[in-house]
Amino acid sequence: MGTALIALAAATVGVIGTLLAPVLSQRLTARAQAEQFDRQQRTDHALRLHQRRIAEEDRRRDCYVAANAAYRRHRVELMNYLWLVHKGEVTAEGRQAMEAARHAHHAAFAEAQMIASAAVMDELDTMTTALSELYGRTMRLEEGRPVPGGSFQEIHDELQELWDRGQGLRAVMRSDLGIDDGPLPRPA
Repeated sequence: MGTALIALAAATVGVIGTLLAPVLSQRLTARAQAEQFDRQQRTDHALRLHQRRIAEEDRRRDCYVAANAAYRRHRVELMNYLWLVHKGEVTAEGRQAMEAARHAHHAAFAEAQMIASAAVMDELDTMTTALSELYGRTMRLEEGRPVPGGSFQEIHDELQELWDRGQGLRAVMRSDLGIDDGPLPRPA
């Protein structure tokens, strides 16, 4: 009876092995597929985060370019208008060019308020406040009722000083974008 039991046990183990092999194989395959799916999900998530970061950097760079260009144009047009006021040659075209630059600056500033970093916003706030004050003084000068610090020369000098502040603004923007080589030298 000993050999019969051994044969029966061997047959039982063989049958059980045969029956369990597909189940175990299927479980191992499912586990491997689940791990592969998880890896793919992590890779996709990392790729989406990377693409979002690049898109945000592009959007911030575009915003900074627009804000910098609008600031510079507003400053230049305000200076041109100040010269027209000084010479007594204010024209509708001159006023329109200055107002268009001013409105473009306000629009770029409004966009920057939603996108720019705190450091850039501090600089933009300073620049916008200075430009607004100089605009107001220029308008009062044109109307013939200048305020203290509102002479042609004083306004002109402050507009010149804004160039240097603009260099600082640009340096902060470049730093925020990861281009940290300091302000560019002013052309002679």
